[in-house]
Amino acid sequence: MKKIISLFMMLAMVLSFAACSTNEPPSATLPEKSNTPTNESTPAPSDTNGKNLVVYFSMPDNVDDSTVVINGETLGNTQYMAYVIQETVSTDIFRIEPETPYPTDHDELVDLASEEQSDNARPAIKDTIENFDTYENIFVGYPNWWGDMPMILYSFFDEYDFSGKTIIPFNTHGGSGFSGTISTIKELEPNAEVLDGKSISRNDI
Repeated sequence: MKKIISLFMMLAMVLSFAACSTNEPPSATLPEKSNTPTNESTPAPSDTNGKNLVVYFSMPDNVDDSTVVINGETLGNTQYMAYVIQETVSTDIFRIEPETPYPTDHDELVDLASEEQSDNARPAIKDTIENFDTYENIFVGYPNWWGDMPMILYSFFDEYDFSGKTIIPFNTHGGSGFSGTISTIKELEPNAEVLDGKSISRNDI
């Protein structure tokens, strides 16, 4: 329990720092690349022992306040949060990507998100997380779309069993915070411990 509390306090401090800073992570650069077997281009340091994992969905579009630019590379807001956590807490990292790519035009993406929500869709995820059972603490990040998680997050929670694990949510938003998504995650994963997590406005990221 002390470990869980420490992790949550660390997340709160890290992301509070990010919210109050300029558009640069603590080192002003992206985390260094390694050979960690994930689909993410900036995997974790080698000393994580498979205990902590950051999983995130981020869909940068062509609207300026949905992105952060670091050293010429454009990152989605939630992606940036994931990198800050991964770099500071030392975690493995995995990006949720749809099998069928989403549009990068803002208006098209907004329409697609609304359509998926209306259809209660479960978009297929491109890759899988190896050795998911070995992770104990999982940071789960997503933007707030139409007052909810993107539907691909529902696919993610359907696909993996979080029993006995600790979930630390984080998200970005345009004014709606987490909405009801923390309660939703608790309903989807009743056998996991779900912490309150951290939500940051796109205006503060």
